[in-house]
Amino acid sequence: MKKIISGLFIFIAICSFAQDEIQFQDIPFKDLIAKAKKENKLVFIDAYAAWCGPCKMMEKNIFTKKSVGDFYNKNFINARIDMEKGEGREVAQKFGVRSYPTYLFLNGEGELVSQNYGYMEEGVFLAMAQNIDSPNNKKSSLKERFAKGEKDRDFLINIMKLNSNSDYEFAKQASERYFANRKKTDEFTKEDIGFLLFFLKSTEDANYKTFISQKADIIKYLPEQNYNEFNNQLVLSKVVQESIDDKNKKVNEDYFMKTAEPLVGKETAMTKLNQTKLSYYEQIGNYNEYEKAALDYYKNADSFDTNELLKAAWIFSDNISAKSSLKKAAEWAEKSVMRGETAENTYILAKLYYNMGSKDLAKNFAELSKSIAEKSGKDANLATELLSKIK
Repeated sequence: MKKIISGLFIFIAICSFAQDEIQFQDIPFKDLIAKAKKENKLVFIDAYAAWCGPCKMMEKNIFTKKSVGDFYNKNFINARIDMEKGEGREVAQKFGVRSYPTYLFLNGEGELVSQNYGYMEEGVFLAMAQNIDSPNNKKSSLKERFAKGEKDRDFLINIMKLNSNSDYEFAKQASERYFANRKKTDEFTKEDIGFLLFFLKSTEDANYKTFISQKADIIKYLPEQNYNEFNNQLVLSKVVQESIDDKNKKVNEDYFMKTAEPLVGKETAMTKLNQTKLSYYEQIGNYNEYEKAALDYYKNADSFDTNELLKAAWIFSDNISAKSSLKKAAEWAEKSVMRGETAENTYILAKLYYNMGSKDLAKNFAELSKSIAEKSGKDANLATELLSKIK
């Protein structure tokens, strides 16, 4: 009898201890959202990765605290989701999870209402949750509140921060309302400038008026040269759209230069034209035109970033056959290799040499690419396949 009672006490103690920590629910994402809506709660997701040290520390040191467990279990539907497995990959992509641990708080509509990061001590982790667990976050959809005309500064900032990756257009609309309702006497902050520049893509955007009218405030934080360069890009964005002839799959170069040069000068206009041609012809797969544009644009290769040159070299290795062009692309790839050998740049260089008929050089760099990939735990299949062709 004593053994039974003793065992019962142990069982009760174990159950009691288990209740002290956060109770994570192992159910599909859609069911988490449905349950949150039904119970009028927020969902808390610990977005983690199996290899993440701080994630393990949170699991061991913080999630097990009684104060934490009591608050989270009472107020949230809790889940831990590995962002690199199964459904976690979709969740990570949807909410822009790029670092671990990330803490996602969602409402019953599946909308993000808060996102935080990193290891936190007990008090900070609790304070974060207490601040987020407000009636406003649960009373209705963020989009419903926005549609009703809510203009609260913090509300709009929250939308911009949370939706910049997952729902850019919604976040942009919030930015437009935010700046439209700023008082002229309000001082511009660094955060304001960050929001303004991030959501400003065209001279036709509503925020462009703010960008122009607040120049004096903006250049307190942003060098005037950078301001002018950014403005040039905005001005040219419309010219770019108008110069692309989708019907004939061409960039109207004459129209572009005729329109852009008076706005930004010949040199800037020519640079933007070349960038436009590269982007457009790659996008539609017209590699003959891409080849001509790249050879012209990267004529003075030393003035370009090696990563940009490497991308062009890769496109040449896959799509261009003219040996003179491949030789030029090999020079671009060599600049990247000289900065530091990687599995990627050595493979691209190997492939270019192979396409040029230089099998010995191709073999050397393919073997180097394979070796680097294997040592760093990367996929070496491309280099292996190339080596099999060379032999």
